[in-house]
Amino acid sequence: METRGGFYITQIKQLQDRIFERLLLESGLEISGGQGRILFILWKTDHLTISEISEKTSLAKNTISVVIDGMVNKGIVAREINPRNRRQTIVSLTNYAKSLKGKYEAVSERMNVLFYQGFSEDEQKQFEQYLTRILHTLIENL
Repeated sequence: METRGGFYITQIKQLQDRIFERLLLESGLEISGGQGRILFILWKTDHLTISEISEKTSLAKNTISVVIDGMVNKGIVAREINPRNRRQTIVSLTNYAKSLKGKYEAVSERMNVLFYQGFSEDEQKQFEQYLTRILHTLIENL
């Protein structure tokens, strides 16, 4: 039997990214999917290092740095040197970023409704359990 799960996951990810970015723009949020992932993490826990953001988003540190540069230029986040460890950079939300949270959550909810359209609650839970298993397997094999 030919297995195509990884191929489907890749296709779903690409389509989901395009649709999500379109929904963000339609809602007046001029942020990319990558910026949204970083914001999502910072809304949960503000004042994180690049390494912590990388770990929580599964994005590479160099990717995080490039995305953060763009976010600093847009006034979404602030970057400062950690006074306790001068080799670390701390990334913090600006008031502007904090004001975006409600709109972003509304777009995320729209995406979730679209994503699970036609699924029963049990099917959704089961699907997420399978995804969690795949994620843990991949993390263990990093």
